[in-house]
Amino acid sequence: MIDLRSDTVTKPTPAMLKAMFEAEVGDDVFGEDATVNLLQEKVAKLLGKEASIFVPSGTMANQLCIKTHSRPGDEVIVEKSSHIFNNETAAAAALAGVQLHPLVGTRGILYPEQIEKAIRDSDYHHPLSRLICLENTHNRGGGSIYPLEIVKEIWKVAKKYNLLVHMDGARLLNATVALGIIPVEYTQYVDSVTLCLSKGLGAPVGSMVAGDKKFIQQVRRFRKMYGGGMRQVGFLAAAGIYALDHHVERLAEDHQKAKKLAEALSKISGIEIESEKVETNILYFKIKKEEWTAQKVVEELKKREILVLPVDEKTMRAVTHLDVTRDDIEKAILAIQKLFA
Repeated sequence: MIDLRSDTVTKPTPAMLKAMFEAEVGDDVFGEDATVNLLQEKVAKLLGKEASIFVPSGTMANQLCIKTHSRPGDEVIVEKSSHIFNNETAAAAALAGVQLHPLVGTRGILYPEQIEKAIRDSDYHHPLSRLICLENTHNRGGGSIYPLEIVKEIWKVAKKYNLLVHMDGARLLNATVALGIIPVEYTQYVDSVTLCLSKGLGAPVGSMVAGDKKFIQQVRRFRKMYGGGMRQVGFLAAAGIYALDHHVERLAEDHQKAKKLAEALSKISGIEIESEKVETNILYFKIKKEEWTAQKVVEELKKREILVLPVDEKTMRAVTHLDVTRDDIEKAILAIQKLFA
């Protein structure tokens, strides 16, 4: 089965499993897991922050940052199609007591002028604007990359109004690899950043939160409150270390495979896709055949051992990752071509 539903479906490689098996572990709640500590030091250095912390999931990572940066009744500016707004079960409201202010971006990208217009004035009828959240790369934007200059200008706006900036960097390294830059070029313009280890990097579970030491101390407290304190978790941290050591540069291969798939889909009658806008490993495409729905295509492709994800009645998503080979992409293209012939 060729699974193109998400880059979260990857399984540990034999070498990663070996690293996990050999990990030195301890009680991380006591701060005594040597492998977790090594991972946290490694990520803090990678992202140019004073400290980082290992947490169970990307959703928890984002929500810990929102909780730490805000107070109940504050307002958080987000993009309307962002993961925080659509895929985290209203956790910001339930757990942090904040109101989200969604703005419509361009392929998930917000611009400084629209953010500045959305910042509340001091009228006590209004919530206090406290935090700006950016997603890079942007999932529903089709793996779109935040332009570095735009992030820099958003940072300037935030500082002008004394706001904080958080980056949901679940796929941040996809962006930096595609641009050929180091993560610090982005992260110097945010107060906190997350990084998911279990997507394109291929670890089985876990995300990171990075920021200054005082911020991470508070995140650690809220991690315990949210039930995210884990014990001998170095086995999982070892997978993250292995992924960062061996699976970062190869993200470029996923981008190439996604581009190849997108270009092939653009030539198929019955499919609509802007292949030139595919920048990383995620692509969205629409079904133009009136009598077919996305769910129908999913079912037909599954019979041909291809898995893709339906998004709405006519839209589908495909994501490339380390468990999808170039031959798999060729087989998927052939199967889709035959289906729509």
